[in-house]
Amino acid sequence: MAKVTELCYEVTGRTTFICDFSPPRTGETDPLGQASIDADFISVAYNPGRAVRVNSAMLAAAIREQVGKDTVFTLATRDMNLLALQSLLLGAQVLGLENVAIVRGDLLSQRDRSLFPEAGGVKPTELIAAIFAMNQGLDFRGSRLRAPTDFCVGGTIDLGRGIESEARLARRKVQAGAQFFITQPIFDAQDAAEFHYAYAAAAGEAMSIPVFFGLQVLEKDGVLFSSVPDRMLRDLEVGRSGVDIALELFQAFQDAGLHNVYLVPPIRRGGARGYEAAREFLAAVGTL
Repeated sequence: MAKVTELCYEVTGRTTFICDFSPPRTGETDPLGQASIDADFISVAYNPGRAVRVNSAMLAAAIREQVGKDTVFTLATRDMNLLALQSLLLGAQVLGLENVAIVRGDLLSQRDRSLFPEAGGVKPTELIAAIFAMNQGLDFRGSRLRAPTDFCVGGTIDLGRGIESEARLARRKVQAGAQFFITQPIFDAQDAAEFHYAYAAAAGEAMSIPVFFGLQVLEKDGVLFSSVPDRMLRDLEVGRSGVDIALELFQAFQDAGLHNVYLVPPIRRGGARGYEAAREFLAAVGTL
């Protein structure tokens, strides 16, 4: 199994893709075949939509074993304390997993809070630091583990929350031990340039770890979590395919020197995903 930092553009000199994947709401194995996507890594999300889904680490291990794809599993701090989080991470190590991306988790609705409490008081930056310590052989109490872990740990960035504030937060995550970043989808490569400029201003140095900028394949009437330019929405309305729009955006990424890509397949109402569009996009990229 490869680490993200071993296959990123900075090491290989070729564009590297991490493809987002939603765990199914069933323990049956049939949905595993959907992860047969020609990306470098399949990134298994953590309970998207705050719904009961297959555990991200367990699914990542199953995809690696049964589909043969390198994986990243996402781990949220919202639902567990450090004892539970680090125990889960040791279990992930037993399963042979090496890549983990840390998020806070979607905010709970009022109805959610009436059904279950928010257990986690751990910030993503704190968990990144705790994993860094585990890689040195120490748990959150400072007690020595029988053996150190060897996780490649990533953080997340959402430029929609403000480029300068996210740059400052990214700096804290790098200082805590983050080794790569994944961003929410962007639709203008200039946003990436502004982020790198803001990071350098905040840190006093350029970003030193790979950033996988989000590229979403749009779909008419699909679910969006980022601000999409009106011209792209109009193109969808008149029948232009989301794959074609994504290929145009990918070329803009390439022209801007963005060669690490976090690919987000279409998200449909009810939580279904358009993985066939991701396959079509990647096949087209392979012919460019």
